[in-house]
Amino acid sequence: MNLASTGAMSDSLTVTLDRLAHGRTGDKGNRSNISVIAWREEFWPVLLAQVTEVRVADLFATRHPTRVQRFELPLLHAMNFVLDDVLDGGVNSALNLDSHGKSLSYWLMSLTVEVPRALTPWLAGPA
Repeated sequence: MNLASTGAMSDSLTVTLDRLAHGRTGDKGNRSNISVIAWREEFWPVLLAQVTEVRVADLFATRHPTRVQRFELPLLHAMNFVLDDVLDGGVNSALNLDSHGKSLSYWLMSLTVEVPRALTPWLAGPA
C-alpha cells in the first residue's frame, strides 16, 4: 500500500530509487557488487534509512543471495551492496548471461522509497 496515497504520510511521495540515485554494478565470480550513488546530498538520509540490507535481500530473493552486505561511503553520498551467490555460479559457469552483475543495478533502481515532498523538486526523471 502506498502510504502517501492514504493520507497517512501526505508529506511524502513514493518513488523508485532511480529518482534519487544512480547505480553501477560489477561482478566477480558468483558475487555481484552494486553501488547506489545519490544524485544530490539531500537524498543521502533517505537512502541510508530505506535502502537497507534487508530490503535489498528481499528485492533479490528470487536470486537466493546467501549474504547481502551494505558498505556506506558517506563522503560520496553512496553505498555499495555486495550480494553473494546471486549469479548462477558466475559468468563462466552460468548459461544465462543476462543474470550477471551488469544488469542487476537496474533491478535495484526499481526499489521504491518514501521521499519527503520538500525534496520532490530535485528528483530525477518525470514528475
